[in-house]
Order: sequence, then C-alpha cells, then structure tokens
Amino acid sequence: MTSSQLSGIDTHAHIFNRDLPLASGRRYNPDYDALVEQYLGLLDSCGLAHGVLVQPSFLGTDNSFMLAALDKHPERLRGIAVVLPNISADELDRLAAFGVVGVRLNLVGQQLEDYSDDGWQAFFQQIAARGWSVEIQRSIEDLAQILPAILQTGVNVVIDHFGLPRGGINPQQANHKAFLELLANQQVWLKLSAPYRSNLTAEQVAGMFGLLRAASGGLERMLWGSDWPHTQFEDSTSYGEQFQRIQALLGDPLEWQKVMCTNPSRLFKFVNTL
Repeated sequence: MTSSQLSGIDTHAHIFNRDLPLASGRRYNPDYDALVEQYLGLLDSCGLAHGVLVQPSFLGTDNSFMLAALDKHPERLRGIAVVLPNISADELDRLAAFGVVGVRLNLVGQQLEDYSDDGWQAFFQQIAARGWSVEIQRSIEDLAQILPAILQTGVNVVIDHFGLPRGGINPQQANHKAFLELLANQQVWLKLSAPYRSNLTAEQVAGMFGLLRAASGGLERMLWGSDWPHTQFEDSTSYGEQFQRIQALLGDPLEWQKVMCTNPSRLFKFVNTL
C-alpha cells in the first residue's frame, strides 16, 4: 500500500532475536526471530501507519535491540521500555531521544510491591512529568489493588490485554467491579489486545466491549494492539486474525478513528496520522 492509504496504529508488538541475552527468572525462551522488518511488513499488509514496540519481559531492562529499531524508524515507531525504578533522569532523557514514550511493568507471576513507597512514587512522578505512561500487565483480580497508588502520582496508566479477565468479566464479582470502576478515571487507558491470553472467544469480547465502553464513559481511552508475534500462542493465532477481530469489533468508522488513530496518536505522541 502507498503511504496515502495507511491509517491506524498498532500499540503493542515485540521484537527480538533468539541470540539476545535473556533475563534471569524469565517465563519464556524464544526459539525464533521477530524482527522489525517483519513487523513493518505486517503493518503495511494491514494498511497501518505506525506501531508501538513493547520491550519483552524476557529481555529484561536491556532495551538496546528495541532502541536500535526506533532509531532506524523514528517517524513510524514508538517504544515502551522496561526499566528499574531507580533509573536516572539522564537515562530517561536518553530513552526519550530514541522515541520511548512509556515504561512497562509486567507483573504476571511477580510478587506485588508497595507502589506507595517513596521510591516508586518518585519514579512514577518522573514518568508523569515527561508525559509518558505506565503500562501494566496483571490479572483483573489484582488491578484495583495496584492502580490507586500509581494513579495518585498523576501518571497515565495503560492496562494490557483487556485486564487479562480469564473467561470474561463478571460485574457482580467484587474485584471485577472495582476494576470497572477504575476505568472511569481519566488517567486509565485500556488495550483491546490479546484476547487469547484470557481464553476469550470473539463472542465474549463483543459482550465485554459494551461493558468496558460504558465503564470508561466512551472509547476515548481505548487502544488496540496486535501482541505480535503472539508469544506462546504463535500456533493458534496470527497478525491477520487479530486485525480482522478488531475490524469486526469496531464496525463504525468513527469508532475506528478513535481507537486506531486519535487515541494512540494522543497518548504515544504520533503526528501526521490519518
């Protein structure tokens, strides 16, 4: 497709190669390469203009592979880094120069910390001061426990993968209800991504979508991500399938414009998007 035909932003993808140093305590060992050139080809095939690269947890805090891709494609890509909370302001500035616009806390399988602690609070305040976001991957069961202390610093928070609601959302369940109430906060954003990580069918996602939209007061803080290359689910889905799913979910052109263009452009600092 030509550049004039590209419209939309994929806000969640990972790149890596199998020979990179891996973090200790990881839950996944890649046995293949997922390269930025492959990813850009998938964006092109679906008519998408931009992408956001998310540092995979198995690479730890060594963001160099992602930074090299951002440096090569500064107009088209942005990045979400994984860093330690005691990172210096100078290092955050260095990451920003590459196109990093947020940090990620992958808390799946991790022991939760006290995010009201002075060190964490100072970290989140630094992120907020830069206009970045904090991206969180954790089950819906715990999100209402985690988020208030982070939100009080004024930072935007992006919840990954529908909040990982295995089997769906039950508003009658206390922690699910608390999660839905959090979505009304103007600092809370939600990624409509990776339904397979919660074993959600297309029908369940469609049913949840109305619930999530009502709880959020509309679509103004919703995003889409492919979750390419679908680590641990490579054999059960594809980029094309996930793209078709979001097309089916966002049937109205105005909904598509908000979720796929306007919202991610605003949060992740893209310009000249359609």
